[in-house]
Amino acid sequence: MNEYFLLDSGNGKKLERFGNYTLIRPCSQAIWQPLLPESRWHEAHASFSREGGNNWEKKDLPKTWMVKIDDLKMKLSSTDFGHLGIFPEHREIWKCCKEILETSRGAHFLNLFAYSGGATCMAAKTGAKVCHVDASSGMVDWARENASLNDLSHAPIRWIVDDVIKFLKREVKRGVRYDAILLDPPTFGRGAQKEVFKIERDLHPLLDLCKQLLSDFPLFLILTCHTPGLTPTVLQHLISQKFKGRAEFGELFLFSPKTLSIPSGSYIIWKP
Repeated sequence: MNEYFLLDSGNGKKLERFGNYTLIRPCSQAIWQPLLPESRWHEAHASFSREGGNNWEKKDLPKTWMVKIDDLKMKLSSTDFGHLGIFPEHREIWKCCKEILETSRGAHFLNLFAYSGGATCMAAKTGAKVCHVDASSGMVDWARENASLNDLSHAPIRWIVDDVIKFLKREVKRGVRYDAILLDPPTFGRGAQKEVFKIERDLHPLLDLCKQLLSDFPLFLILTCHTPGLTPTVLQHLISQKFKGRAEFGELFLFSPKTLSIPSGSYIIWKP
C-alpha cells in the first residue's frame, strides 16, 4: 500500500497527499503551470512557505499522523523547515535495498545520514543487521518510533547519534566491515558536536572511508544526493574513480501517472 500521492505541481509549488491530508509545499523545480484548477489547491489542509521566514498555515492538520509506504508505516509531523519525516522520492531506493538484501539474509547494512529511518526499517525487515547513523538525536528518536511502528523494536539495529565522518573513522580503526552502505549526505549540515559538513569538500573523504568499510564481498553502495549541480553523470564520474564494478545512475523523482513528475535529486547504485 502506498499512501503518498503527488497530485499536482507548478508555479514553484507542489500539491501532495500524505494519507488523509493534502499539503502545499515549495518546489523550486516546478516552474511550469499547474494542471489542476485552483479550487483543488484551495482544499489543502495546510501549506508551507519560506517567504518572510519558514511558516506553516494549517487549516486542519494534526501534530503527528501515520502513513503507509509500501511495507512501511511512517510517522509524519510538520517540522519548522517544511519537512515531514519522509522523502517520498527515496521510495524506489528503499525497494532496491530490500530486493538486494533479501538475497543475503543477515547482511550488515550501514545507513548514513539516516534521517527518520525508512531505509533502516526496510533493511531490518529483510533480516539485515543495521547500523543507523545520524547527527540529530531528535531524528534518531523519530527513527526509533518508526521502527516500533513496524514491529522492529527488537530488531538488530544500532542507533548512533554522531558526526558521520567521525563515526566512520572510528569504525575503520575498529576493523568493522559492512556488506552494504547507503548514504544520503546533505549539501550542508552540522554534526552532533556542531561539526560542519560541506558536500563539495567532504564527499571525497566520506566515500574513501566507506570504501575501507566495505566487506570483501560487498552487495552494494548507494549514494543519493539532492545538491544542485551534482547530477547523475557527476556521481557516476566520482564513483567510477573510486570503485571498480558496475553502476546504475539516474534522477530521483516524485512520480505520478496522472500529473507531471518532479526531478528531486540524483542517485547511483554501485555493485561489485
